[in-house]
Amino acid sequence: MSRTHPSRKPCLTAVLRMAGLRPTRQRVALAELLFGGPHRHVSAEQLHSEASVSRVNVSLATIYNTLHQFHEAGLLREVAVDASRSYFDTDTSDHHHFYVEDEQRMIDIPATDVAFQALPEAPDGMVVTHVDVVVRVRKAHS
Repeated sequence: MSRTHPSRKPCLTAVLRMAGLRPTRQRVALAELLFGGPHRHVSAEQLHSEASVSRVNVSLATIYNTLHQFHEAGLLREVAVDASRSYFDTDTSDHHHFYVEDEQRMIDIPATDVAFQALPEAPDGMVVTHVDVVVRVRKAHS
């Protein structure tokens, strides 16, 4: 079976190494799934399903560990929707999100579309690293 685009494995291997992560077979395979197209938001369960379809044999626990490792290395941004659901965003730039509750889906909001009059001072010895705004929406019923 021929691919419609060349593998990004050599490039992703270098990206993982530069991020301080060992480019294991599973990490490279998951990186190809995550970064092989346009920016997107993915849950661990969604990535696990995609890995199964792509014949990447990996447990859900490994998916969670890898997503958190990629996040800690700065390759992904974690967006917590509630205590039990997080999405991982391949776009690590400053921006915010709509969360479509009835579809369990994230939509980007440009950072310039959200304005703050002021932010509170960070506690002593701390700095603000970024601000996440999640606006929850659902389809309007006529």
